[in-house]
Amino acid sequence: MKTKTLFATVLATLAVSPAMAQESFPNRAISMIVAFPPGGVADITGRPTAAAMEKILKQPVSVLNRPGAAGAVGNSAVANAKPDGYTILMALSSISVIPAADELFNRKPAYSLDQFAPIALITADPTILVVHPSLPAKSLKELVAIAKLKPGQMSFSSSGIYGALHMPMEMFLHATKLKMRHVPTTGGGPAITALLGGHVEMTAGGPAAISAHVKSGKMRTIVGWGAERHPSFPDVPTFKELGYKDVEYYIWAGMFAPRGTPEPVMKVLRDAARRAAQDPDFKSAMGKVDSIVQYKDAPDFQQYWMADAKRLAALVKVVGKVEDKK
Repeated sequence: MKTKTLFATVLATLAVSPAMAQESFPNRAISMIVAFPPGGVADITGRPTAAAMEKILKQPVSVLNRPGAAGAVGNSAVANAKPDGYTILMALSSISVIPAADELFNRKPAYSLDQFAPIALITADPTILVVHPSLPAKSLKELVAIAKLKPGQMSFSSSGIYGALHMPMEMFLHATKLKMRHVPTTGGGPAITALLGGHVEMTAGGPAAISAHVKSGKMRTIVGWGAERHPSFPDVPTFKELGYKDVEYYIWAGMFAPRGTPEPVMKVLRDAARRAAQDPDFKSAMGKVDSIVQYKDAPDFQQYWMADAKRLAALVKVVGKVEDKK
């Protein structure tokens, strides 16, 4: 009888332990992976988001920069992480581009999109074309005219081949039939640094990454990739209003967990993301860098993400094979 009782007790313990563990989530620090160096949109968005989530979850949420291969290194690390909620990702729209590029080159994919479970969309902004102040162009028309006189000589930096800043520039070059030299870096921050240092003439940047530099006069805005003008840059026209109907691109930042993360844990993370997006300090941080908070919970974010991924996969095919010539 004692043996049967002990066996029943063990079975009951095994049955409730996972649930109890999930109910106590989180009971230790959470790592938020940012697949780019500091200074880019993912990092600028990730840090105030993590700070807001810490207050809600009562546990540290540490931002860890894991740059490399236009985000593939950090994204892959989370895709293959233990699905327990303690490793999450602040990703950019480029998360969808990398598998499409791998397929184009017929190479082993760094990860697949179905390895991720969406938590929430945090921000979504159109990229904006900015130039070094030494470049005399003050408008898109002037920029195109200068570039046509120097085919292949002008240069632009990006966050990496097929990255979130490379793709909009390729859209621009295809639409205007221009040729420029591409200087890929390890992330949005280094891409901005390259422009500030005068190593390239231009780059595409998210408002969060360029705002302070535009205000200080260290770079000049030319045109935006949005369907409408960005409210923080009302004087910057869009490609669409200048006659380039199909040149539209947004750089969004969203949170993901590894696929297979238990639903009770996902619920905690989703709730924390929702409350973080409403946090006054978070809103203030995003407002200071002119980034628009576009919070979407997991179901809506999933639809948004899949639609965007389909559009970006098609864009990769249009752009074709781009090799790193460095």
